[in-house]
Amino acid sequence: MLTFGNNITQRDCSGICRRDFLRAGALGLGGLSLPWLLQQKANAQSSSFVKDRSVVYLFLSGGASHIETFNPNMDAPSPYCSVTGDVQTSVPGVAFGGTFPLLSKHADKMAVVRSFQHSNGGHVQAIVHMLTGGTDPTGNGAEGFGLGAAYSRLRGSNHPDTGMPTNTLLLSKEIDPQYHNETKRIEKGSRPNSLGSTYAPFNPSGGGDATKNLKLNLDPTRFDDRRSLLAEFGRLRRQADKQSDVVSTYTQQAYDLLLGSASEAFDLSKEDPKLVERYDTSGYMIGKKKFRPSDLGQHFLTARRLIEAGCGFVTVHSAGWDMHEDSNNPGIERGMKMLGHPVDKAVSAFIEDLEDRGMLDNVLLVIGGDFGRTPKINGRGGRDHWTNLCTLAFAGGGINRGQVIGQASRKNDVPVSDPVGISQLFGTVMHSLFDVAELRLNRGVPRDLMSLLESSQPIPGIV
Repeated sequence: MLTFGNNITQRDCSGICRRDFLRAGALGLGGLSLPWLLQQKANAQSSSFVKDRSVVYLFLSGGASHIETFNPNMDAPSPYCSVTGDVQTSVPGVAFGGTFPLLSKHADKMAVVRSFQHSNGGHVQAIVHMLTGGTDPTGNGAEGFGLGAAYSRLRGSNHPDTGMPTNTLLLSKEIDPQYHNETKRIEKGSRPNSLGSTYAPFNPSGGGDATKNLKLNLDPTRFDDRRSLLAEFGRLRRQADKQSDVVSTYTQQAYDLLLGSASEAFDLSKEDPKLVERYDTSGYMIGKKKFRPSDLGQHFLTARRLIEAGCGFVTVHSAGWDMHEDSNNPGIERGMKMLGHPVDKAVSAFIEDLEDRGMLDNVLLVIGGDFGRTPKINGRGGRDHWTNLCTLAFAGGGINRGQVIGQASRKNDVPVSDPVGISQLFGTVMHSLFDVAELRLNRGVPRDLMSLLESSQPIPGIV
């Protein structure tokens, strides 16, 4: 018996309970189980307010420098300019930081915000604040909900055709203690809180409350092992092949979920080895006290596969951007070379891959972090926390591409035009995913969530 389930009884807009929907019986053909529930999903009224679009949110935890990423400011004197230099992009007159030579070629598919700011200067609070799109104003974790959880609440916690979870976290198994701390903060910022645990993210790496949302009846150590997970699906596939019954469309769809999309989305061996190599970032070793190969490229390739299988919101975590130069963190120059290059390669491969598949307009990539870094270098060669300007960029997703939004001062410390706040980040993501005018007509939307959607406007000019 394979069970995808929990103790949750909340329902989505189609009236189907997530606990019921995720429970497949013994894979026999009788009984009230996944095939029936898939049929009910198909019969439910379609959500016309949901756009054909997904989001991948790359979160650079620790606080990536706005200077060394998307505003190198090389016309200004040191220390207000990038210590890693800059590289000219495909958009005339626009430069990125020196560790983004590949990504710079795709600036014409991006929108970079150089005037984004918020007011939370502590790591835990800032991460929660950013991942909730400001719905938790203090970042203390008592209010608000993750952006992915909000999307899941409105779209439904699973894709109506494939059954895949709407909201997913892709986290690395960190071995550096500092990076492990950052992982816990990401989980905290992604929680659904008042929306209900039905809408918590699926976390295939394990950890936190998120694993309750989709799990096999397997020992946790086996679930954490991707090879064992795939082996279990293989056993079930062989068992299913022996069935001699004539299966209905929805029974076959149930098989496809359990033995197809749910397993194959994580099986990168299905990909062309040349494409896997384009994504591969394992040649970069990341850490401070303990090092491991970067798996960021693998996460981005998995994210694309998850989206194709029906996931709607994927959060990808990159840890280690707190570049103070101290006992736990590298300085700016070494840190950017260590972490900037994997981002450069993975994100560039992702954008190219989406474009090649005709998916770029249907996937919005968001790049953000805790906050920015101080315009001045500290005495050790690092930059400290700075909330007056923060890193924020977008790609694909139907945005107006090839532009820079807002301008920073000559010292790269405050906006001097078009300041952007976090409610506009929330608005940009949600308006990208939903037709808000249509959403107003749906009686199943919580009033407080609808009020947020109506009051949070997108960044001007981006959509």
